[in-house]
Amino acid sequence: MRAHEVAEILDRPLSRELLARPLTRLAYVAKDGTPRNVPIAFVWNGSEIVMCTTKNAPKLPALRENPMVALTIDTEVHPPKILLIRGRAELDVVDGIPEEYLQANTSYAMTPEQRAEWEAEVRSLYDGMVRIVVTPTWAKLIDFETTLPSAVEELVRRRAERERS
Repeated sequence: MRAHEVAEILDRPLSRELLARPLTRLAYVAKDGTPRNVPIAFVWNGSEIVMCTTKNAPKLPALRENPMVALTIDTEVHPPKILLIRGRAELDVVDGIPEEYLQANTSYAMTPEQRAEWEAEVRSLYDGMVRIVVTPTWAKLIDFETTLPSAVEELVRRRAERERS
């Protein structure tokens, strides 16, 4: 998929709405060769998805070995709205708490006092974190109204061909 095609999909209003959600599901291949899929907070900065994790997270050695990932951002209503993204994870070890980590966790309902306590706890626990940065190289938006999963699109096409015959 070409970069302008990915950008066009990610710039659609529904995609922008999904990219503003608090969680994505990060899929990767673990060190033992089996698939993993973990929910993780993220921020979209307009060109990259940024997730933050502890420096000792089990996913990091796997991502260093095989940085190819898939992300799913979806809704919990029917029909679901789904944004599928693929890309390569770049790992950036940083001292302290990345701003993206604090930003990704603003969606949780907290009083100002709870937020201050949470942030103090985070700053006392982590001496640094790893930013997992994914630049999308492929994207598909499925809304079940104007776009469908490719297998369903094929079934619709076949049915239309049968009806024309």
